[in-house]
Amino acid sequence: MKRDNDLSERIFDWCIHIVLLLLVVVALYPLLHVAFSSFSDANQIIAHRGVLWKPLGFSVEAYKSVFDNPDILKGYGNTLFIVIVGVIINLFVTSLGAYVLSRKNVMWNKVFIFVIVLTMFFNGGMIPLYLIVKNVGLMNSLWATIIPFAVNTFNLIIMRTAFMSVPDSLEESAKIDGANHFTILFKIIIPLSMPVIAVMILYYAVEKWNGWFWASLFLKDRELYPLQLILREILLANSTDSMASGAAAADRFQIGETIKYATIMVATVPILCVYPFVQKYFVKGVMVGALKG
Repeated sequence: MKRDNDLSERIFDWCIHIVLLLLVVVALYPLLHVAFSSFSDANQIIAHRGVLWKPLGFSVEAYKSVFDNPDILKGYGNTLFIVIVGVIINLFVTSLGAYVLSRKNVMWNKVFIFVIVLTMFFNGGMIPLYLIVKNVGLMNSLWATIIPFAVNTFNLIIMRTAFMSVPDSLEESAKIDGANHFTILFKIIIPLSMPVIAVMILYYAVEKWNGWFWASLFLKDRELYPLQLILREILLANSTDSMASGAAAADRFQIGETIKYATIMVATVPILCVYPFVQKYFVKGVMVGALKG
C-alpha cells in the first residue's frame, strides 16, 4: 500500500514538473524569439518561417541603428526620470498614507479606508483627469505622468496591512523615548517592512517603465516622450526609416523589421534586470496583504 502511494506521488510530481516546464516554455519563447530576431540578419528574418531557435546570420546592425537614434536616448532619459522620481514620490506618499490608516486611534479611520477603497471601483474617468491636469498647469510636462498617480490604492492597502503587522509595543516604546510619528515611521516601521517596500518598488517601477497611455495624452512635445511611447510609434506607425537612413530605400523595410525587435529588447531588458534583486522579498511581501485585512 505504501509503495502504491509513493508511486502515485512520484507520478503526480512528474506531471506537475511537466506542466510547469511547458508553462516556462510558453512564457519564455516569445522573449527568446524577439532576442534571436534582434541579432539576426534582416533579409534572413524576412524569409524565415516557423520556429526560431537561434539568430539567423548573427548581426548587431539593428542595435547600432537603435542607439544611434537620438529619440531612443531621449526616451531613455525621460523614462529614467519618471521611474526614479516617480517611485520615490510613490513610496513616500504611500508610506505616509499607509501609516495613518494603520494606526488604531485615528478618528474616522474606517470611513477613510472605505472612501479610498471606493476609488478602486469608481473614479472620475479620463476626461475629468485630463481637465484637472490641464487646469493646474501640468500639461506637456513629465510631472503630469508622476503627480496625478502618486498613490495606487491597491499598493496602499498592501502597505497598510504590512504596517499593521508591526507590534504596537515597538511604537509605544518609541513614544516613551520621545519619538514622533516621522521617527516611528522611518526608523521603526519601514525598516521592519522592507519585504513589502521592495515589492512596492517593483510594482511602481514596472508601472512607470511600461506607461505610455497617459504620456500620449498629456505630452505633446516629442522631446518629452518616454521610451515606451517611442517604442509604440516604431511598432505601430512603422517609423523606422529614420533609423535605417543609411540603407537603400529597397532595404529599409527589411532592416526596419530587426530594428523593431532590437528596440523591444532595449526597452524590456532593463526592467527585467530589477526583478532578481527583489525576488527574495517578493513572495513574502505579496503574502502580507493576503494574510491580514
